Amino acid sequence: MTKATLRTLDLRRIRHFVVLAQTLNYRKASQLLHMTQPPLTVSIQKLEAELGVRLFDRDAKGVQLTASGQAALADARQILHHAESFAEMASLAESGMAGLLRIGFTGSATYGVLQRLIPRFRAEYPKVELLLREGSSMSIVQSLATGDIDAGLLWTPVLRPLGAQFQMLQRDRLVAALPRRHRLAQAGDLHLAQLAQETFVMYDSLQAEGMRSVCMMACQRAGFVPRVAQEAIQIKTVLALVESGLGVALVPAMMRQVPSEHVVYRPLPELARDAAIGLALAWQPQPPNPTVAGLRALAAAEFPEGSQATG
Repeated sequence: MTKATLRTLDLRRIRHFVVLAQTLNYRKASQLLHMTQPPLTVSIQKLEAELGVRLFDRDAKGVQLTASGQAALADARQILHHAESFAEMASLAESGMAGLLRIGFTGSATYGVLQRLIPRFRAEYPKVELLLREGSSMSIVQSLATGDIDAGLLWTPVLRPLGAQFQMLQRDRLVAALPRRHRLAQAGDLHLAQLAQETFVMYDSLQAEGMRSVCMMACQRAGFVPRVAQEAIQIKTVLALVESGLGVALVPAMMRQVPSEHVVYRPLPELARDAAIGLALAWQPQPPNPTVAGLRALAAAEFPEGSQATG
């Protein structure tokens, strides 16, 4: 049998072969296949001609599998099984219930958001394979624009969305992060203006420009432009530099969940009601992705306090 013959094999004829092999009776096989006996006979004959072997012996005693038929039966069943699985997977993927979902996430999204959203998604979409990739908010937006990922968990605001849309999950506010031995670490109420003479660890101007912009504007409203000593992309890196005594920083209040012997978090009353930052789910609206739509629906259910779509 040639490769050309393999490419022309008809799944219907393979199914006819399997059913006849199970019943060893043309009349019963025809009934199970919802067809008349003559077309079934022709189908088996054509399959045998394509393969170049006899699959059945037919005599006065009835129908029997030949040695070739017996040897081929297991593989024929497997072919039908894979064909059914292929059709099912294609249908599930079309509806968003199967396939691959690539998610980019910022490191700080691991402090609660991933732990709440991913297990719920895996329970609802067990046939979807998840590929998680860590990055900065800006790199996630860029990867969405190029199609390298399907969805992202990142910090907003994003100054250059590149066509992405956002669904807020958790709104947050800024607090001050100080080295534990800082002179203001144990003071009473702390106001941002009291940090005017401090050196700051600030967010990178390219990869974390949204967070940097919010921090710079908060300082300017307090009457000063911060003196930047170091820059970093990820919030956890900013905190590591604060721990090292290289400066103070403004970080999301949720980072207080991360215990540290060397960093003190202080609320800033003037920013207490300012929810200018937040963790959001991001995606590109075109082309539509049904699996991403499912993720968005689960995110809205898991984070009802923050979810709302914005352009």
